[in-house]
Amino acid sequence: MVRLARYVKPYLPLVLITIFLLFAQANFDLALPDYLSKIVNTGIQQGGVDTALPKAIRQTEFDRILIFLSAEDKARAREAYVLVEPGTPEADPYLADYPALTDRAAYIFKPVDQAAVDALSPGFAKAWLAVSGIEEALADPEKAAALSGGVQGFDLSKVPAGMDVFALLGQMPAANLQQITDATNEKFSALGDKLVVQSAARLVKAEYQVLGVDTARVQNDYIVGMGGWMLGLTLLSAACTIAVGYLSALTAAGMARDIRRDVFKKVEGFSNAEFDSFSTASLITRSTNDVTQIQMVVVMTMRMVFYAPLMGIGGVIRVMERDSSMWWLIAVAVLVLVSLIATVFVVALPKFRMTQTLIDRLNLVARENLAGMLVVRAFAMEPFEEKRFDKANLDLTAVSLFVNRVMVIMMPLMMLIMNGLSLAVIWVGAHQVAEANMQVGDMMAFLQYAMQIVMSFLMLSMMFIILPRASVSADRIADVLAVEPAIRDPQKPERFLKVFAGLVEFRNVSFRYPEADEDVLHDINFTAHPGQTTALIGATGAGKSTVVNLIPRFYDVTAGAILVDGIDIREVTQHDLRDMIGYVPQKSVLFSGTIESNLRYADAGASGEKLALATQIAQATEFVESNPEGMAAAIAQGGQNVSGGQKQRLSIARALVKQPPIYIFDDSFSALDLKTDAALRRALHEHTQNSTLLIVTQRVSTIMNAEQILVLDEGRIVGRGTHPELLNSCEIYREIALSQLAQEALA
Repeated sequence: MVRLARYVKPYLPLVLITIFLLFAQANFDLALPDYLSKIVNTGIQQGGVDTALPKAIRQTEFDRILIFLSAEDKARAREAYVLVEPGTPEADPYLADYPALTDRAAYIFKPVDQAAVDALSPGFAKAWLAVSGIEEALADPEKAAALSGGVQGFDLSKVPAGMDVFALLGQMPAANLQQITDATNEKFSALGDKLVVQSAARLVKAEYQVLGVDTARVQNDYIVGMGGWMLGLTLLSAACTIAVGYLSALTAAGMARDIRRDVFKKVEGFSNAEFDSFSTASLITRSTNDVTQIQMVVVMTMRMVFYAPLMGIGGVIRVMERDSSMWWLIAVAVLVLVSLIATVFVVALPKFRMTQTLIDRLNLVARENLAGMLVVRAFAMEPFEEKRFDKANLDLTAVSLFVNRVMVIMMPLMMLIMNGLSLAVIWVGAHQVAEANMQVGDMMAFLQYAMQIVMSFLMLSMMFIILPRASVSADRIADVLAVEPAIRDPQKPERFLKVFAGLVEFRNVSFRYPEADEDVLHDINFTAHPGQTTALIGATGAGKSTVVNLIPRFYDVTAGAILVDGIDIREVTQHDLRDMIGYVPQKSVLFSGTIESNLRYADAGASGEKLALATQIAQATEFVESNPEGMAAAIAQGGQNVSGGQKQRLSIARALVKQPPIYIFDDSFSALDLKTDAALRRALHEHTQNSTLLIVTQRVSTIMNAEQILVLDEGRIVGRGTHPELLNSCEIYREIALSQLAQEALA
């Protein structure tokens, strides 16, 4: 994947925006368990009271609490509350919320900074619990006896009725009061500040009831408020999810488009030598299936790989912030999950590498069968081809089934781990709640965080399964993009003169195919002049097509040089060179479209008259005009809806539309009957008198009037001259001619 990293660069802004959105989404999702915990702990268990500092408290109760506060907390408490006397103008704004203010004084909480509130809340809660305990003891003799001696020498059970204990405590020396305060703090230290505040919440609720507050509404408002926050965060998370999905799809589709474009451009620049290294089926698979694999993994990476660590790390931080003693449950679950993922990765990776190769093979077999269906039927080889296809199909199926079986085993195990973790959290958490070490809401939040952490690892595990196959696909594509074509344009190319003649000269040309041991052409020397026809003839495999394929630089010569108008063709750009050549290949190729679109392939701006003249010279006018649609007649893929002769004539017409100075006909008349062949050659001679014609053929009749005939045998020129001259001087040519023409036709 690293080899294709450059394709991410244009989309880095989208990737960064996606990461930002995922960070926001992760924070929204991680906040939800916390709000659920608040609803359970505060909204349900504490009646909507979320602090030990009431918004209003009776003066008598406030003064009693001050007795048990440290000097520092007393200062904070007096700063946080203001006394409101009944019947005063200051009390009027609060009467609606606190009806009891009509006949009793109360302290009203005023806004202070959150740090001061957090610092005061635990001490205030402990003092209030101490006051509440004394008040309950005074009201119940049995409790008073239980607390005997607990308040610095006072036996509460023997306090005379009607005596104000808190007044006596308030008159005690400062040192004794400090001892009482320290004893109170020590008594509640084992519970922890959080549980102390939660315990004090019931006192706040009771105080609100005394002051006439609608506590049911307080509870309902708190739950609805927290629920509203949860709904808002869920909607924001959903919006982030939609935006991330769009951006990831946009990035992945754009990268896939860029990769396909570059692969196609690279393949367009391949010489025949590169095509020998990559089969057509493999290149198709790399441009389609492999790119799709990368597109899919980019989407998954942006949506999961970035998101999962944020959720996992964020979940761990949230769990640790809660100071939970159950962290080890998550650690065990993650360790088991990672071990499972590693095992699957080791087992499945080799199979992923095999999959793409087997897809190549299946594509190759299917393509050969479809392209050669007529041949298969002609030889009644359907059973053989079915077996061959079945072999390729079954090989791919076997590997796919193996991978899928691994996945089938993996998913239930992962779900078992998740469900086992849930059960363990509930079991251990229930004991923690029973021992007053944890609140129910905290246990529920921990359970959700545990699921989020495990799910993040689960998402990463899915990526570990997808990434190996995508990595193989990326390497296959990178292999294509990394190929340096053997045929390249020069850094400082020369230019042909504006007056271009089309003189082609071979100077001591030798050639061997890449990785071959021997040359297939040996010391080829000849000159093809403008206005003349130079023909190449010889036995099959003599090297005729190889010679003409060197002119457009489909291959480069191994030794020697080819000159066009006196310039080595390696010193000009391939575009400039091929722009001067009209090439008709040995195997005629038409593209899906119409007759007109195929002819305009040579010259997009060609006029109708130019197209008509080209079809006339190529002897294609009759069958074009016989079609009701004429030039607009449809051509199927590969020209399958026209005959071999018609396909050849349209290929010739396409080259003629270009009207280049040099024509190369590589055995391009083989599918034509002798009459059409003769008529086409006469028309060519008439309309291409100033062009250089190179014709490769097996027919002697096609080249009898050529100004120069080259006879090739085993890659060497063994004869050179006109038809009459070669009949007398070249035995190989005479044998070819005698095999095709009657004795009297040679005379």
